[in-house]
Amino acid sequence: MPQSPTNSHFLPIRCVWVNGPIIVGAGPSGLATAACLKHKGVPFVILERDDCIASLWQRRTYDRLNLHLPRKFCELPRFPFPKHYPKYPNKKQFIDYLESYARYFDICPRFNEEVTSARYDETCGLWRVRTACAHGEVEYMGRWLVASSGENAEKVIPAIEGILEFGDGVSHVCDYKSGKEYAGKRVLVVGCGNSGMEVSLDLCDHNAFPSIVVRDSVHVLPREVFGKSIFEVAVCLMKWLPLWLVDRIVLIISCLVLGNVEKYGLKRPSTGPLELKNTRGKTPVLDIGALEKIKSGEIKVVPGVRRFLPGKAQLVDDRILDVDSVILATGYSSNVPSWLQGTDFFSNGGFPKNPFPNSWRGESGLYAVGFTKRGISGASFDAVRVAEEIGKVWKEETGQQKMQGSCYRRSISQS
Repeated sequence: MPQSPTNSHFLPIRCVWVNGPIIVGAGPSGLATAACLKHKGVPFVILERDDCIASLWQRRTYDRLNLHLPRKFCELPRFPFPKHYPKYPNKKQFIDYLESYARYFDICPRFNEEVTSARYDETCGLWRVRTACAHGEVEYMGRWLVASSGENAEKVIPAIEGILEFGDGVSHVCDYKSGKEYAGKRVLVVGCGNSGMEVSLDLCDHNAFPSIVVRDSVHVLPREVFGKSIFEVAVCLMKWLPLWLVDRIVLIISCLVLGNVEKYGLKRPSTGPLELKNTRGKTPVLDIGALEKIKSGEIKVVPGVRRFLPGKAQLVDDRILDVDSVILATGYSSNVPSWLQGTDFFSNGGFPKNPFPNSWRGESGLYAVGFTKRGISGASFDAVRVAEEIGKVWKEETGQQKMQGSCYRRSISQS
């Protein structure tokens, strides 16, 4: 009889018991959680949809990217950066650090397994996590589930009229590597966060002609002041002063160093940069040279885009720009709502409803790592606490099992 073609829908679902937490995502958050669990002696399984760790960094970042904060604020738990690394490690150095981290703690994710659903089964008191892979579907069952797929799992494409009619020159910043291919082109960068500013600077360095869309207000701060990171200065001040006063000091310093940026089209929000970061997760732009290009006119600041036309962009002030390429530096979003079912711990936007620092713990053994909007330091904070809580339960229960086993052996020997 002829064989029917292979179809994953007809393959049996393989069930796997996990004697410990199931971790979803092998980025910095997942690796930090795994390392902390290893330190506590807790076994785990880590599931990753791509074929490498930290796929965002390895596959979806531009070549000139450096950490925006000093390395001491970006270390994962229990493993410092090499001493010879610069203050702001570059992309390759950070990836090497993460790979060294995984090797040091012997973290071996199960690659190419994309989580399609996860739900808590109240009947058996276990999490059932289903994945899709080349060999069909696998269902993992375990007592704990750690969502660590991160804030930047999926690219965000804004709904701008005519974007499909513009042509083939529209791409997301996750696909941008270098400005080499844009030399001599008029490029519209949509988005004025750190990525948008840095990509615009990179385009300038490769002889392109960038314009950057600044639709809303934005805080632009100097990355350093007299050799000190502005972030480090703010952290030190917050030990002694209230947040509102630290915000005011930071803005005064920024004005002295950068001048009045509003006259270049960079209107500041009414809320201070630190308060805005804490309340809305909106990160200020740390300037590494783009502002000078804006001041010189090499990077043009334009308002929001009303609609796209073939080879053109109509702005909200009705100006028409001739554009060769469009780069959407419009950020990323969490994908947790697409696979986590039966719980209201996460909002529709994919973030825990409880604010930091209580956003890491859910119910029924559900945890979240890396959703604090506080970068790697926030993920490390979460990972340590998740491992402490699970490790405590693990130690108590394994200790009880050993005692019961010992008592059972004694009773047999006595009979």
